[in-house]
Amino acid sequence: MLKTIEYGELEGNYILVDVRSPGEFLDSTIKGAINIPLFDDEERKVIGTIYTRESVEKAKRLGLEIASGKLLRIYDEIKELYSKCDKIVLFCARGGMRSGVLGMLLSSLGINIERISEGYKGYRRYVNENLSLLNDRVQYIVLHGNTGVGKTEILKQLECDGFDVLDLEGFANHRGSLLGTVGLGKTTSQKSFESKIFHMLKGCKSSYVFIEAESKRIGNATIPDFIFDKMKVGIHIFVDADIEFRTDLIIKEYTQYENCNEEIINCLKRLEKYLGEKNVDRYCDSVLKSEYEVAVSELMIKHYDPMYMHSSNKYNYELKIKVEDIKSATSEIENWAKFI
Repeated sequence: MLKTIEYGELEGNYILVDVRSPGEFLDSTIKGAINIPLFDDEERKVIGTIYTRESVEKAKRLGLEIASGKLLRIYDEIKELYSKCDKIVLFCARGGMRSGVLGMLLSSLGINIERISEGYKGYRRYVNENLSLLNDRVQYIVLHGNTGVGKTEILKQLECDGFDVLDLEGFANHRGSLLGTVGLGKTTSQKSFESKIFHMLKGCKSSYVFIEAESKRIGNATIPDFIFDKMKVGIHIFVDADIEFRTDLIIKEYTQYENCNEEIINCLKRLEKYLGEKNVDRYCDSVLKSEYEVAVSELMIKHYDPMYMHSSNKYNYELKIKVEDIKSATSEIENWAKFI
């Protein structure tokens, strides 16, 4: 009989296999899972339509017909994975037919198979039930500072040096501004965003977690209320840097991607109602000529800095640093952190 377990009961040497469609997998999955889909996105859509509009039996028969031509390939892929672990753990959307039927077949062929109760839905429930508890265990050390001072780079260095870091912008795949998508591609779904936070907090080595001050919404993701509220009452650090340093950092960050100028201009046009059409046209002209310095420095001084300082002035700061290079700034924070 196929063994069904709760996500929280997972243990041992296993490999997670997500048998949902590629689109479902891309939107969100369980950390570490490998996608071996029983149906592609179009097949899943057709089967679902028949299931809801015609009959369950007809949908089952079509599913069997489509899956039968893939079973040998799926078996070979699963068997290859099984050679590297003690068991394969399957899941689909709700722990239904996709993982159930495939699991029973593979189990009958000698592969040690388990499946997750309620599938990805069960995993999501586990995350929702436990994320706030993990949040309760930590205190956030929050980095504030204007655009371009190097907060993200400092967080990356802190993480490399072994400190616990919750990289909200990295998890959202968005820089948290109107230019935040340049070069990054698709932003993260809310479900995937929360899952990334969950696994990071679950793996914390200490009770202190470094994090960057953010607006509640980052791209398509929203910071859960209990995390956002706890950030406000955390330990606060203010990071500053000269405008030349900030300008250089922003230019290096945003212009390293193919087609970056086109993406930057598309984003700038959304700022017309804030900056005026003439200013935006002037900035776009500079970008087209790859003459970024004036546009970047003016945008920071006239737009981003006043907007950011309005919110950052609310806090009392335990530490204020001036960044001249990322390594030295990170060392200063690490030396300070020894005494908290």
